[in-house]
Amino acid sequence: MNDTAPGNQDRSQDSPSRRSVLRTTAGVAGAGLGLGALGGTAAAAENEAPETTATPPRQGHTMAGVPFERRSTVRVAIVGLGNRGGSMIDLFLAVPGVRVVAVCDPVKAKTEQAAAKVVRAGQPSPAVYANGENDYENLCERGDVDLVYVATPWDVHFAMAKTAMLNGKHVGVECPLAMRLDELWELVDLSERTRRHCMQLENCCYGKNEMRVLRMAHAGKFGELLHGAGAYNHDLRGLMFSPTYYEGPWRRLWHTRLRGDLYPNHGFGPVANYMDINRGDRAVSISSFGTPALGLAEYREANVEPSDPSWKETYIESDRTISMVQTAKGRVIRLEHDVSTPHPYSRINSLGGTKGVFEDYPARIYIEPDHDDDQWADFSAYAAEFDHWLWKEHANPPGGHGGMDYIMVYRLMQCMQLGLVPDFDVYDGATWTAPVPLSHASIKAKGAPQRIPDFTRGEWTKARSGVDSVKPA
Repeated sequence: MNDTAPGNQDRSQDSPSRRSVLRTTAGVAGAGLGLGALGGTAAAAENEAPETTATPPRQGHTMAGVPFERRSTVRVAIVGLGNRGGSMIDLFLAVPGVRVVAVCDPVKAKTEQAAAKVVRAGQPSPAVYANGENDYENLCERGDVDLVYVATPWDVHFAMAKTAMLNGKHVGVECPLAMRLDELWELVDLSERTRRHCMQLENCCYGKNEMRVLRMAHAGKFGELLHGAGAYNHDLRGLMFSPTYYEGPWRRLWHTRLRGDLYPNHGFGPVANYMDINRGDRAVSISSFGTPALGLAEYREANVEPSDPSWKETYIESDRTISMVQTAKGRVIRLEHDVSTPHPYSRINSLGGTKGVFEDYPARIYIEPDHDDDQWADFSAYAAEFDHWLWKEHANPPGGHGGMDYIMVYRLMQCMQLGLVPDFDVYDGATWTAPVPLSHASIKAKGAPQRIPDFTRGEWTKARSGVDSVKPA
């Protein structure tokens, strides 16, 4: 394998200089609309999605189908070492051929704990960046980093992904990719101009059930696909008011800012894969509706001391948001978000077509001609034939969320080591995240449809591979 020498990985003809990219970045921000501008769509025709943003001209070349540079060792830098980053570091260390070369968090104790994990794994002690909120900028300037992994509060995902690409690094970002349409467009343009991948690390796409349904859908077991559903219904009230679980109140504070679906990716990503969104179909519009915001205030009343700073907060985020996404082929995707009321955990994860339907939580299936009694059947009966090769190869993966976290990390590292095209790219991340600002705009406009931009700029019409990948030779 041809390794890329430290400090030289960003000097190819495909990679413009950091300075040249910075000169043109300022003009990109105006190409999309932020949350303030989105509020002006209420006057749109009742059944017609308004043009919330024009498609800006492409400034580089598409990143669809672009492989990673081949390398035997992947050098990873981890930014954000809280609940997510602090646990994901173990999975990067568990993959052969991966080195964690740098860690970053403004809380020094967290960087020390992470560095100790790296040393215990038999690797050299990583460089530590703990000098304030912006020390990640210095980390991104290193010449020995191939991938920057971002696991920080949502507010800074965009800035960190941007900085990583401007410094010639591929970047993987936890959900959501960014919080505004103009930020999503800027990440798309930066990925194309810097020739660096910017990926939404959507771990639920690698769930065992999700990957089995994906392969069944592609094999035609559901017939022509018609509808799907996904959600993030997860009671987070206790965690959002916990003084120790999150580093500060950042996640709860988003409930004082937006009314829409704050976390669409876990539900949207898998269903988008089933339907080959950006690979033959496209999400074109979203209509969203939200309930009153009562859950967090009621929980605070019953459980939080009157002296707590949270009593200064006013919550506007809908307790439950329900969105309907229409695709270019006429399919419908239902998305739900609810973290403020009592509810057993569910991502819904449903898919239906002309031959039958799958529904998760619990997993059950009914498809013709296999079933003919109008009774749900055992989904596990399809495991032997349709489980993805990643799950057959890693039957008992380490890590949380049932092993999907490890499968995601392993596959990304494999793609980077072998020089393969990533399973998903910046266009997928932007599409899966677009419901954050657009659902807010639709709710403000009393459910009026909002157009989802074509971040691929027409590339969606071309069939190409995705998570339903072929096992490398």
